[in-house]
Amino acid sequence: MKFGQMFSEYLHDEQVNSFDPNKFSHIEYKRLKKVLKTCRCQDCSDINNIEEEDHQNNTVSDIRCNYNSCQRCDQIFFGEIMKEASDIACCFSSRVRHLVHLHCTTGLHRCLLHLFHCFKYEQQALAHEGTMLIGYVIMNAIALKKILKKYDKVHKSVSGMNFKSKLQAEHLEISQSPWLIELVAFFINFNESNHMIDYKLHIPPFSCDLTIADSEPVLRLVLQGYANLEYNLACPICLNTVFHPCALSCGHIFCKSCACSAASVLIFEGLKSASPKMKCPVCREDDVYGNAVSMCELNLLLKRRFKEQWKERLVEEHDEVTKQTKLYWESQTRYFTGI
Repeated sequence: MKFGQMFSEYLHDEQVNSFDPNKFSHIEYKRLKKVLKTCRCQDCSDINNIEEEDHQNNTVSDIRCNYNSCQRCDQIFFGEIMKEASDIACCFSSRVRHLVHLHCTTGLHRCLLHLFHCFKYEQQALAHEGTMLIGYVIMNAIALKKILKKYDKVHKSVSGMNFKSKLQAEHLEISQSPWLIELVAFFINFNESNHMIDYKLHIPPFSCDLTIADSEPVLRLVLQGYANLEYNLACPICLNTVFHPCALSCGHIFCKSCACSAASVLIFEGLKSASPKMKCPVCREDDVYGNAVSMCELNLLLKRRFKEQWKERLVEEHDEVTKQTKLYWESQTRYFTGI
């Protein structure tokens, strides 16, 4: 089966099975492919005349390119894909954030959430939505990969490959999203607790696991037909397994205490209190602390897998917070009293 047909069937199944299909965004694969089919090598000497005629008639013609890439085609094609990729990234992060919130919330708050949703998000429903989100990642990632490859083939260029690098730089590549790591951790946690996950939906199969490679924990995700992804869970600062992990908006993951130290803020103040001028310790990108993500599912997974180490780190962090709190209030007292 060709991918175009598979993608159409996936979209149809999603419309039938999705909890809220109107909130899903997708790569317009079939329509973009038709646009590329109209692009053939011919003389473009009349482009200016055609553009002027289009402006007068308020229409947009299919301009065919005889160059490796043309500015007009790049602007229309890549501008649309950029918007779609941005919508997909926002939609995915929002859905995973909600899923994680429902799964990790405990006590009375969780009971109230379930009552509010009329028991809609029972255990099997959570697993079903998580599986749908994995399918969402796979199908749109493949669609994006194929349409950019088709673009380069038609134009005999590397613009599509360069544009993919731009998406990564703009943090719109889902495979680099911390929310995908959260979703993988959710599956592992859920499967260990319930043994209810059913992968046999209308999506390519996938597998995920937490393993130890070279004495460091690695989260592995195999998305059939797209890629085999690995995420190193060692903090780049302390080089230990991340503890109370948080991800900056650039995608790099740190221990909460290490990230706070790097941003010159106290642990109890939190990462979002950091100055916008603070840079990521790894990639040196600025303004990455304001939208930092606290990774609840990954923290739960590591807590279960490394119980003794987690307890030791908890004591160490508690001592550090106590020390910082004491110093903070002593400095505040000296400031107000003038001593």
